[in-house]
Amino acid sequence: MRFVFKSVIHTFLCAVLLLGSAAFAGAQQPADQQSAPAADNTKVNERDKNQNEPTASQQKENPTDRAVTQQIRKSLMDDKSLSTYAQNVKIITQDGQVTLKGPVRSEAEKQMIEQKAAEVAGKDKVTSELDVKPQQ
Repeated sequence: MRFVFKSVIHTFLCAVLLLGSAAFAGAQQPADQQSAPAADNTKVNERDKNQNEPTASQQKENPTDRAVTQQIRKSLMDDKSLSTYAQNVKIITQDGQVTLKGPVRSEAEKQMIEQKAAEVAGKDKVTSELDVKPQQ
């Protein structure tokens, strides 16, 4: 009898804990996050659908273009003063021509990235499509 009583108590406590943790998990997300609108990337997506605009999937696989992209990426990653956004811009190299795309946090970051790319590829070989999006 004593064993059955302990088993019933144990089962009851487990059920209470499960229900309580489920209720707590549901209450964790703030109300403002539950109704936040989805990000609107329509303009960027339209730009990237344009066949005349280079995209990351058009990155050439020849050793020279890959080396240029790798050198620029390494330069950005080594610079700890750059934001994560700046370190993760798209770098697309096609026949030696570099295109930079993506958001950065300031005009200074934009200029720094353009300068680093120009040091590797050459000033006349860099096209910048970087967008300044300050942190809100």
